[in-house]
Amino acid sequence: MTKKDLIDLVARKASLTNKAARESVQAVLDGVRDALKKGEKVVVTGFGTFSVRSRAARKGRNPRTGDVINIAARKTPGFTAGKALKRVVR
Repeated sequence: MTKKDLIDLVARKASLTNKAARESVQAVLDGVRDALKKGEKVVVTGFGTFSVRSRAARKGRNPRTGDVINIAARKTPGFTAGKALKRVVR
């Protein structure tokens, strides 16, 4: 499912115009992005939890030369599916 498919689905289910549905979907995605940017957790009951995860610094190898390189620590977005979502997917 693409973002366009999601917008079409929201428009149909909520009886909205495509423009209103696009703005609604974008507002939700922007809200999740902004909360994660601040380091907050976003919990959607029955769906799952979006959070920021920290990855530790580590050593890696350059595949071309085989030299050891240092990979810096960083933060990445993470998602943990909720019970209801897991149950539906099974």
